[in-house]
Amino acid sequence: MPAPTSPVALYRHSLRLLLDKDIPAWVALWAEDGLMEFPFAPEGWPRRLEGKEAVAAYMRHYPDHIDLRAFPDLRIHQTTDPQTIVAEMRGTGRLVKNDAPFDMDYVAVVTVRDGHITSYRDYWNPLAVQEPGADFAASSR
Repeated sequence: MPAPTSPVALYRHSLRLLLDKDIPAWVALWAEDGLMEFPFAPEGWPRRLEGKEAVAAYMRHYPDHIDLRAFPDLRIHQTTDPQTIVAEMRGTGRLVKNDAPFDMDYVAVVTVRDGHITSYRDYWNPLAVQEPGADFAASSR
């Protein structure tokens, strides 16, 4: 089944792929020149990933560190640009290394063109990586 092409449907599909731990399929949703940004990334963390390959390298081992189980409280907002959405959500699950709970709030600004993600600004909480058990983050850098 082909991936949906509307920004809202594509984003919902991308979350399902993350829950399924299908990182190759998630990366396949990206445009070759897609840009992923982390405006609040702490010192030593990437702030910008340019291109599908950089996104793939960043996400490749994500399921080895975080067992995502749900995205509760998902709210998707339309913008004046029909190709751009703003998503608010929580990601919940467990940290693989120590089975500690994982609970992170996110705001993402996502732009989709021609059925692929071209821009993804991820406004996650950098304070969470300073909490006990948060060494999951070091492996995602």
